[in-house]
Amino acid sequence: MGKIKKISSLKKIITRLKKENKRIVFTNGCFDLIHPGHIKVLKEAKRQGDVLVVGLNSDSSVKKIKGKTRPILDEEARAEMLEAIAVVDYIVIFSEENPYSVIKEIKPDVLVKGGDWSKKEIIGGNLVGKIYRVKLKPSFSSTRIIEKIKRSA
Repeated sequence: MGKIKKISSLKKIITRLKKENKRIVFTNGCFDLIHPGHIKVLKEAKRQGDVLVVGLNSDSSVKKIKGKTRPILDEEARAEMLEAIAVVDYIVIFSEENPYSVIKEIKPDVLVKGGDWSKKEIIGGNLVGKIYRVKLKPSFSSTRIIEKIKRSA
């Protein structure tokens, strides 16, 4: 069965779960090199509801956002790592630069982002009942980890 779903399948699952009065939480990101900051966001996101859906930027989407040298790991590898994290219920890969269309399709109850995003900057915030911002772990980011590796090489 797996956690990785196409948007059409995920929409049907979410519709059923909402009929069961489950609270749907959505967060998204590139998750290029999973680190403690990602884990904190995912754990706190899960605490906001019953079902956590993670929108994962596709390889082409990451390149548009982060540049031609990214992602380090391809979308299948990144999705597989997310799938192994217990608090993640479903994963959907999207190709756009932002998850607006996914949020519009599944209509989550809560949208979770890192505290580095202002409420105004959060894509899809106008489509949900609640926005929750997670205070980030200082000094953890995939970009910083990659830079550290380059410096030590």
